[in-house]
Amino acid sequence: MFYSFIRVVARIVVAIINGNSHYLNKEKLPEGNYIVVGPHRAWFDMIYFALAASPKRFSFMAKRELFKNPVLRYILDHANAFPVDREHPGPSAIKTPVKWLRKRDISLIMFPSGTRHSQEMKGGVALIAKLSGVPIVPTVYQGPLTFKSLFSRKRVTVAFGDPIYLDRKAKMTDEKQNKLFAKMEAEFEKLDQQVDPNFKYVDVSKHSTK
Repeated sequence: MFYSFIRVVARIVVAIINGNSHYLNKEKLPEGNYIVVGPHRAWFDMIYFALAASPKRFSFMAKRELFKNPVLRYILDHANAFPVDREHPGPSAIKTPVKWLRKRDISLIMFPSGTRHSQEMKGGVALIAKLSGVPIVPTVYQGPLTFKSLFSRKRVTVAFGDPIYLDRKAKMTDEKQNKLFAKMEAEFEKLDQQVDPNFKYVDVSKHSTK
């Protein structure tokens, strides 16, 4: 109930602030649970991913420090978030999402690059997908990159790609993992081209004036 309430609130806030959201290829979303993965371009792109794939419910990782505040912890717990130590991720970073994907009607949003300022792929998404037996859905966000720029009401687009299925019985070697990463990157590029052939992501944190 709390997740549904938060989603309604988020949809209203997004409509008021921006009101120019477009969601492409929703028909490609598979039945059952899956993992939405995409390049992390803005701190709020996760919200748009969840709204775009609605009515599906999602879980997501949040840094452990956020759970120290009791009020925020309550909100995060009821919004299907689970804590992760990003510096030293433990087994729970894998076990929790795998358990939820297998036993609950809830999907997962992950950013394989780890943070929105890193382009290095992380192996967690491959391991979680393999152990849980759910497909990976490449997804991209194009639109304003700062909260302030959302008020410009410039177009926001979320596009879903073709699901990627992993063989649960096959060993995930470095070679296979690299091929998976390359396939995801290719899907991200394909989706960006579909949305806007002239799109080029610029990390605003590296181009802001001091």
